[in-house]
Amino acid sequence: MRAILFLALLLATSFGFSQTTVNGKVVDQNSQPVPGANIVIEGKAIGTTTDFDGNFNLQTSEVPPFQLRITSIGYSETTEEVTSNNQTLTIVIEESQTFLDEVVISASRTPERIFESPVTVERFGLKEIKNTASADFYDGLENLKGVDINTNSLTFKSINTRGFASFGNSRFMQLVDGMDNSTPALNFPLGNLVGMIETDVQSVELLPGASSALYGANAFNGVLFMRSKSPFDHEGISVSMKRGITSQVAAGDNSYTDFGIRAAHKFSDKFAGKVNFGYLKGTDWAATSEIDKFDPTRTRANYNYDGINVYGDEVSTNIRAASGLGIIPDVEVSRTGYNESDLTNNNAESIKADWGLYYRPIEDSNLELSYVGKVGTGSTMYQGTNRYNIDGFFQEQHKFEVKNDNFFLRGYIVADKAGDSYDMVFAGININQAWKSNEDWFGDYIATYAGIELSGNPSGLSDDQKHAAARAAADTGRYLPGSTEFQSAFERVIKDPDLSTGAQFKDASKYYHADGNYNFSHLTDFADIQVGGSYRQYSLNSFGTIYTDYDSTIDYSEFGVYTQIQKTFDFSEEMNLKLTGSVRYDKSEFFDGFFSPRFSAGLTLNRDHNIRASVQTGFRNPTTQDLFIGLNAGRAILVGSAPDNLDRYSTDFDVSVVGQENLQQPAMITQTGRAAYENSYKASSVEMLGETGNPADLIVANPDVVKPEKVTSFEIGYRGKIEKFVIDFSAYYNQYKDFISQEVVVAPYYGTVGDGALSVAAVANGDYQAYSAYTNSDVNINSYGASLGLTAKVFDIFDLSGSYTFTKQDFDQAANPDFMSSFNTPEHKFKASIGSTDLVENFGFNVAYRFSDDYLWEATFGTGVVPEFHTIDAQINYTVPSIKSVFKVGASNLLGDEYFTAFGTGFIGSQYYVSWTINNL
Repeated sequence: MRAILFLALLLATSFGFSQTTVNGKVVDQNSQPVPGANIVIEGKAIGTTTDFDGNFNLQTSEVPPFQLRITSIGYSETTEEVTSNNQTLTIVIEESQTFLDEVVISASRTPERIFESPVTVERFGLKEIKNTASADFYDGLENLKGVDINTNSLTFKSINTRGFASFGNSRFMQLVDGMDNSTPALNFPLGNLVGMIETDVQSVELLPGASSALYGANAFNGVLFMRSKSPFDHEGISVSMKRGITSQVAAGDNSYTDFGIRAAHKFSDKFAGKVNFGYLKGTDWAATSEIDKFDPTRTRANYNYDGINVYGDEVSTNIRAASGLGIIPDVEVSRTGYNESDLTNNNAESIKADWGLYYRPIEDSNLELSYVGKVGTGSTMYQGTNRYNIDGFFQEQHKFEVKNDNFFLRGYIVADKAGDSYDMVFAGININQAWKSNEDWFGDYIATYAGIELSGNPSGLSDDQKHAAARAAADTGRYLPGSTEFQSAFERVIKDPDLSTGAQFKDASKYYHADGNYNFSHLTDFADIQVGGSYRQYSLNSFGTIYTDYDSTIDYSEFGVYTQIQKTFDFSEEMNLKLTGSVRYDKSEFFDGFFSPRFSAGLTLNRDHNIRASVQTGFRNPTTQDLFIGLNAGRAILVGSAPDNLDRYSTDFDVSVVGQENLQQPAMITQTGRAAYENSYKASSVEMLGETGNPADLIVANPDVVKPEKVTSFEIGYRGKIEKFVIDFSAYYNQYKDFISQEVVVAPYYGTVGDGALSVAAVANGDYQAYSAYTNSDVNINSYGASLGLTAKVFDIFDLSGSYTFTKQDFDQAANPDFMSSFNTPEHKFKASIGSTDLVENFGFNVAYRFSDDYLWEATFGTGVVPEFHTIDAQINYTVPSIKSVFKVGASNLLGDEYFTAFGTGFIGSQYYVSWTINNL
């Protein structure tokens, strides 16, 4: 009986301990509630967050007295002592004077104040997400200092820093809760198409510049870190509803919907879970340019017209060489193409969901085990070598992770499927072919032109009129957009993955990734020491539509290990010096290993001034496309330069009549990708031969196969507070070696380049193929730049900020006319914003202005100047605490001055929206 009583007493005592309850409210210095503040028991992994009204309820087995630590982004940290059960607290936290007190993790893989970060880092938190004037948080990143966002589509934006931008930006890494968000097939992220849902975003950090020393080969131009909310800290249901229109001259006014919902629950101190769902639907920015890619003076009446957003006219031939007749002019003639608007419905859509289960098995420990799954599908536009309609693209990720404050170990898989995606250039080409073969079309053209000449040209037609008559005859019966014949051919072509007859690209690629990190700071007093490593296995499976994986998947792997030591020297209460050194070793199975060291020093003076300097080396391995692509893009064939890829790609070509009759060449030859690298001329020299007729103008190309690219980066910076102003300045100088890019070359069907005879005749007869080879520059390329940011709190109400960024490339393009560096970045950028979170009670606003200088956009799709542009975004918001809601009315590109950020894309119009966000702390 005594044993039973003792057991009952023990249980009662235990139950009592588990019911220690603390209630309270967190307010700012003006007695306004602070929603979303974190309340954590000091030294424990037990805590809660405040609700929309700043209230909280904490239940714990801890026995008073104990300390609570209260934190919230934008506020100074504070502590409060709990002395008894059922205690009610009112906790006041002071608004931080500057963003410099905010904590980041990305710069050193360990928590530290932005102020003390050894390198430049930008942060975008819950406050910024609420107050951004952009249509969503991802677009809002464009207002960060030094950041460029190139708009490919309404649902596909490409982020970059410090130059060398592209839509297929494999130089920039995007991580979501530690997972790489890049697609396995393309080796780069599709913006936020299948990324994060806004109601689940905790914070975004951006690390510009080379970061290979900690994050590996792809962190060459920078890293974007997106961190989601923990269900242990942020419970409940949050909803975001946005409705509006997009307005563009080419596409008109179209409805726009963006919906997101998050549900999270902490079942106990040990187990929690969450689920997110997002849906976006709109009409894409229509690309309608009919300007000729190569000669803006040409119109569609020109016999060799090739419009920017007109497809099918890439197919051309020299009609004299094709006919062998001297009465036919020695000119290139292109087929008649279709407008992009004939080949797409401009649907922009994103559907994504993710879920997570989180388990903390040990009480009073922050050890956490988790599983996270993410799926997403969508439709967008992608501009690479050609313009692609990404339709029904699907990506999934699954991650298992074990972590605590001192280590993490995670493994995940990323897999994709191309869905019903297709190449619009080849759609145009092969709809033409489905109606009439190239041979028949050019035959009709030549026959009509020859007939006019042989008849003595009785109507007295000019040369242009003769070409117009020949085209009209060749186009007789052509499938016209909107006709049954056109639609039938279109449906067949976009479902056919054979690019000789179709336009579909298929893919089911994936990669497996594992990485881990251990921080010894709790074990060592001398310095903070970290070690870590990663491993990745690629499995490419495009069914031969992108890569040369015709018969089986292409598998290869890479790994890396790193260490970092960080030591702070305190000289006085007012001054300390933080030294950080790190080094990483990476190895791909195709290349020798490479070391990436980084060293930085940061001097802090009286908490208001920090001076930093760093030097680091970085590298990037050639991407999957650099190595294994085998894609006929129309004007040129893209061939990757992995050793076994050169012979795996092969194509048959028809030899001209002149080549057959005068040079005794066969009617058809087979050429492998090796010809691009071992038997080719520079494309610019072939153009020169066409102008001068002098064989001495031909220059042998034979580019080397691609190898890793290297960079050495020097950076200095200053962060500090001077009276009411916060200053953040940085300057850098980058030296690139073995810069990876593409070089356009021409491989003759017969002869050996440099022979001065047969290969020259092949070029003269039009018996050659253009290739885009993946190689390295044989000259050093440098870039340099600087950014200056100023922020201030004006009248204790208004948040005022501005930044200027200068970016410049140092490269002699004239001496290397066939080499595209694709710097693609404005020299001057200016950004400014003014806003208030509480102009009057519960009412806020924000206005953001951006200016971009004009710049040259270089890409395999086309090259042209992007004009300078100015744009203004604005929003007003009203908070209704009683229903835990924020209402916002806003506009992106408020003034409606349309612009574009890359050659060949649609003009960016305006977005006008109304949003209602519920319980998004």
